[in-house]
Amino acid sequence: MNNTLIVRQLGKSDYTKVWQAMQSFTDNRNEQTHDELWLVEHPAVFTQGQAGKEEHLLMPGDIDVVKVDRGGQVTYHGPGQQVIYFMINLRRKKIGVRELVTLIENTIVAALKDYNVTAYPKPDAPGVYVADKKVASLGLRVRKGCSFHGLALNVNMDLSPFLRINPCGYVGLEMIQTCDLEGPKDIVSASDALVKHAINLLQASDVEYQIGLPSSYEQANA
Repeated sequence: MNNTLIVRQLGKSDYTKVWQAMQSFTDNRNEQTHDELWLVEHPAVFTQGQAGKEEHLLMPGDIDVVKVDRGGQVTYHGPGQQVIYFMINLRRKKIGVRELVTLIENTIVAALKDYNVTAYPKPDAPGVYVADKKVASLGLRVRKGCSFHGLALNVNMDLSPFLRINPCGYVGLEMIQTCDLEGPKDIVSASDALVKHAINLLQASDVEYQIGLPSSYEQANA
C-alpha cells in the first residue's frame, strides 16, 4: 500500500486558483499518486457548497461569493484561518467518506486537546465545536474514489464576515477561534498541531514536505 503522504504548504493563495488545482490533481492522479495535505490561507471569500441556498447569504457586500463543488452550505475563508485540503485516495485506503469526515474531525479535536481545549463534533452538523460554538468547518467532494476540499480552523482572524451569512446554513450559529480559547495563537502553531495528528490518523509511514502547488499543475497553467 502507498503510505507516503506529501504535506504541501501553499501559504496565502487565491481560493479559485487552489480549487482548480485540487480538481486538476484529482482528475489526473492514478494509483501511484501519493496522497497529499494542502495547507493554505485564503484572502476573504465566501464559498457556497452544492447544497447552498441563496437565503443563507445575508449581505456578502464587498466579499466575493464562489459557488463550489464541495458538500455543505456557505462558509467564510479569510486570513488567520488555517485551511487544510485532504487529497486522499479513499479507495486505496479502503475507507469511506463518513470515515474520512470522522478522521478530519478527530484531527481537529486532538489538535485542540494538545492545548487543553475540549472540542467535539456533532453527528447532525459536520464540523467541530467548543461549548456549542463552531471553531472549525468541514466540507468534502469525492471524485474517482478520491477526496478533495477539507477543513477550515478559525485561529486568529476577523470573525465579523461570518455575521454576513448563516454559517453552514444555521441561523445564529456563533463562530469562535482558537486564539480566544487558549488554543493556538497563530497559523504556524495550528498547522503543526493539525498536521501531526492528521499524519497519525492517516497512518502515513513516510512524510514529505513541499512548498507550492504541484509542479505539473504550475507548468500546465504557466
